[in-house]
Amino acid sequence: MQSNGGVGGLMGHGARSAVLLAVLLAALLVAACGNQPKTQRQQAVPEVSTFTVQPVNITVSTELPGRTSAFRIAEIRPQVNGLIQKRLFTEGSDVKAGQTLYQIDPAPFQAALDSATAALAKAKANLPSITSKAERYKSLAAAKAVSQQDYDDAAAALAQAKADILYWQAAVQTARINLGYTKVAAPIAGRIGKSNVTVGAIVTAYQPQALATIQQLDPIYVDVPQSTSDLLELKRRLASGRLIRSGQGHNKVKLFLEDGTPYPLEGTLQFRDVSVDPTTGSVFLRMIFPNPEGVLLPEMFVRTEITEGVNDHAILIPQQAVSRNPKGSPYVLLVGSDNKVALRMITVDRAVGDKWLVSAGLAPSDRVIVEGLQKVRPGAPAKPVPYKPAPAPSAAPAAGSK
Repeated sequence: MQSNGGVGGLMGHGARSAVLLAVLLAALLVAACGNQPKTQRQQAVPEVSTFTVQPVNITVSTELPGRTSAFRIAEIRPQVNGLIQKRLFTEGSDVKAGQTLYQIDPAPFQAALDSATAALAKAKANLPSITSKAERYKSLAAAKAVSQQDYDDAAAALAQAKADILYWQAAVQTARINLGYTKVAAPIAGRIGKSNVTVGAIVTAYQPQALATIQQLDPIYVDVPQSTSDLLELKRRLASGRLIRSGQGHNKVKLFLEDGTPYPLEGTLQFRDVSVDPTTGSVFLRMIFPNPEGVLLPEMFVRTEITEGVNDHAILIPQQAVSRNPKGSPYVLLVGSDNKVALRMITVDRAVGDKWLVSAGLAPSDRVIVEGLQKVRPGAPAKPVPYKPAPAPSAAPAAGSK
């Protein structure tokens, strides 16, 4: 009996311990459950990186594709008929202005010059005799010693002799010019292409086919089409004061070759054409670039960077901050003064490096979300932290560079 009572007492003590342990566990669980909403509320506010908008001063430029064209082009054509005796240049070489390129057979032209010279000499030789006769007849006619008709004939002969001299002088000059044309000279300096005729060919004056073509490549033109809509927008920005032109800087142009290599020399904007191409709706801009090394060749495809003006209140934001709605319109998400997210539609002008130039929709001190866009939605709270762009990777030194 006593042993049973001892066992029952032991069992009662164990049951009480179990109850106390269960109560303790329940209390801990309740405490944990009570703290969970607070932790969840703290984790529910996402952290986003924001870029604070500040106006900056930038030089606005635009890139346009174009093609090069020779500064001057001269198609060489003969000015007299004849046979090509010599070709006096190397194809593809540089020639100077006035350099003889072809020699046409001068023999017939030399003979024509000699003939005209002889006729002129004959006319001049007859002049003194005819002049003396006309003067004698004039005095005799005054004394009624000869008839008036005889005097008129002598005066007409004198006038005829003087006219003959003038005629043959012109013939000599013409023959001398034609003889000079047998040496076909370069009208401009530049690079000459292939010859279209060979020695022994018969050529005619001002024939349709050019003997060769010379192109002056230093300096060289670059012709660029610009849409009329872009041109009108540029004029509006200048008129509104969003862009300011000062000095001659807006006439300077940079050039990039077809492979993206920057051209080392700067060019100048010459003019904008006043006629619009009806097929493309664009006007042509002509620039001029120095080309001392002959790097630029005619009809080469290039890209130009044209300075439009200075924007002293430009708003630039990182490109990854801009999203687009289903209609393609750009927008950004902002963190307001109450640390809540707001959606703002913006107008994007162009890309400037790795940023967008925003022309409307943002104001100074706006905090634009750059990173963490997927964590937030408009109207939800957010914790802003300053955006720190990743450092640009340092370029490895090129082979052979010091």
